Amino acid sequence: MTDSGRHDPARHASSPETSAPIISVSVGNTRARIGLHRGSELVESSVHPSVDAAGLAAAAVALAEQAEGEDNPLVVMSSVHRGAAEAIERALDGEGLVVQRFGRDLVIPIRHTLDEDGAKTVGQDRLLCAIGAFAMSRQACVVVDLGTAMTVDFVDGEGVFHGGAIAPGLGMMLRSLHEQTDALPLIEYKLPGPDDHFGKNTADAMRLGVTGMVCGAVRWLAERYALHYEAYPRIIATGGDIGVLEPDGLVESFVPDLQLHGIRRACELLVEHDRDEDE
Repeated sequence: MTDSGRHDPARHASSPETSAPIISVSVGNTRARIGLHRGSELVESSVHPSVDAAGLAAAAVALAEQAEGEDNPLVVMSSVHRGAAEAIERALDGEGLVVQRFGRDLVIPIRHTLDEDGAKTVGQDRLLCAIGAFAMSRQACVVVDLGTAMTVDFVDGEGVFHGGAIAPGLGMMLRSLHEQTDALPLIEYKLPGPDDHFGKNTADAMRLGVTGMVCGAVRWLAERYALHYEAYPRIIATGGDIGVLEPDGLVESFVPDLQLHGIRRACELLVEHDRDEDE
C-alpha cells in the first residue's frame, strides 16, 4: 500500500512477452470473447457462448494460424465463470496452446481503493475493463459493462480503480419479472422505438421498464461519481447489451472488445513493471 492509501499491483514472476502475438480470451457468465493482438492492435475478434469450449478452441487455432512468425502464441485468459474457463482451458490445451490465466498465473496490474473484502472478490472483468478504458481515454472515466449483470465503475484521472455499482442486466431483470410474478410473461428484450413513449401492452411495458432502469441507473451513477470527483468523467460502455444505451446519448464511446483491450494492456503493464524492477 502506498502513502496515499491506494493498493499497488503485485509483480508476477512470469509476465507474458508482449512483443509476440497474443490471443486474449475473456470468459463471461453468458458470452466469451476471443481476439488476436499484434503489438497494441486487436486485429480480429469473435464472440461465442461461454459453454462452447470446442468453438472457442477452434477460434483460437484459427487465430494462431494468423500469428505471423509465432507457431504457438500465448493465450491469456480472464474469467468470471470458473467452470466455463476450466473447460475452455482443457480444450485449448488439447490443441497444444499455452494458457496463462489472471488470478492464477498473472495478477491484474491496477491500483485501487477497494477495502479488503472488495480486493478479494472484485471480478476480473471489472478490473480489466477499467484498464482498457483508461488506456483508451487517458482520463477519468465511468466504465459501463452491460452483460448478464450490469456494472458501472469509476476510474480516476491517474488510472486508479475506485469500484462502483453492480445491478441486474436486461435479461436478468426480465426473467425476474416473470419468475417473481404470476402473470408477467417470459419475453426477449428488444429496444423500444423512438416513438414508443408508453408500453401499450404488457411485453412492451416490461421492455420499456427495464430500458428505463438501465439508462436511469447509468445516468444517476455517472452523476454521483462526477459529483464526488468534481469533474464529469468520460463514459465508456461495453458488453453484449450496450445497444440499449446508444439512443440515450450519454455514452461517449462504445467498445465491444474493451476487456480484450484490457487484457493486452495488462500484459504490457506487467512487462513494464518487471523491467522497472530489473533496472
